[in-house]
Amino acid sequence: MTRQIREQINAMIDAGTLVAGSFLPSERELAKTAKVARNVVRGAYEQLIDAGKLRSEGRRGRTVKGNSTGKKKSATPKAGKSAKARKK
Repeated sequence: MTRQIREQINAMIDAGTLVAGSFLPSERELAKTAKVARNVVRGAYEQLIDAGKLRSEGRRGRTVKGNSTGKKKSATPKAGKSAKARKK
């Protein structure tokens, strides 16, 4: 089960469904949703951290570290005003 959870999360990261900085569900939430024991989810998360896919944010949870496609989230300015105009 740990492998299945890990592979599903890994596929979502690679597909861009989970983007860098996104928080994953808590161990309890995902265990309840997937109908598995919490230690199964914890194992999958730890393996993904070891693989460099996730980062632990302590009590805040786990976030996606990045994706393998190399795509970055672009910071697009709000429409209508340039960055200089917004500063004034």
